[in-house]
Amino acid sequence: MLVLLPPSETKRPGGEGAALDIGGLTFSSLRAPREAVTNALVALSGDEETAARVLKLSPKRRHEIADNAALRTAPTTPAVDRYTGVLYDALDASSLDATARAWLGAHVAIHSAPFGPVGALDPIPAYRLAAGTSLPGVPALRRVWADAARAAFEAVAPGFILDLRSEAYAALGPVPSSVPSAYVRVVTEAEGGAVRALNHFNKHAKGAFVRALATQRPAVEDVVDLRAWALSSGWRIVDGRNGEIALVM
Repeated sequence: MLVLLPPSETKRPGGEGAALDIGGLTFSSLRAPREAVTNALVALSGDEETAARVLKLSPKRRHEIADNAALRTAPTTPAVDRYTGVLYDALDASSLDATARAWLGAHVAIHSAPFGPVGALDPIPAYRLAAGTSLPGVPALRRVWADAARAAFEAVAPGFILDLRSEAYAALGPVPSSVPSAYVRVVTEAEGGAVRALNHFNKHAKGAFVRALATQRPAVEDVVDLRAWALSSGWRIVDGRNGEIALVM
């Protein structure tokens, strides 16, 4: 099973790892688009005013231009530890034991905007780039990543993909039709059985769900296996719309 997570806009600064090694990231077939987007971000950072406008940065966030300028030289940290925010706070990967972290490294990919999908333990620097940003020097990010990421997913033959990404990041790397998969929405159930999507708790639930997977490490080869494990672990999964599944909170 391969679990796909979205990134977070907020990130921990610094790091203790060596500088970015694009060739060493998971999904090595993505090296060319990774190089192209990284080069474009570094080049954009040479003009602070333009960078602030393109990246839609407030005055308080302009320091993130320096992060982009240093993409190739800054220290790195594992992707799952780089991101902060509701989802990653709930996942709390730094508190997991070595076996659970190894499971994350083997089974979880985080879909970043500059590097595409990366392994949870891949070392990456801090950066600022969102899925919807139109970056000078390269095509729209959806054009950069969609076909390349789809092919990368297919090449690793994960057997089953559990897609927990937001719609914006799912569009940057559609799951290939040849791979069994399930897209997850987090919902709550009201009186009468009606369901509605959650926002803040959506992210928290996804983080907690992946933490439970990493802790228990069930053998999941399809939705049936996922449902069985979820039921035994206190999670409720039901059918959603258009072939999706819903995690009920």
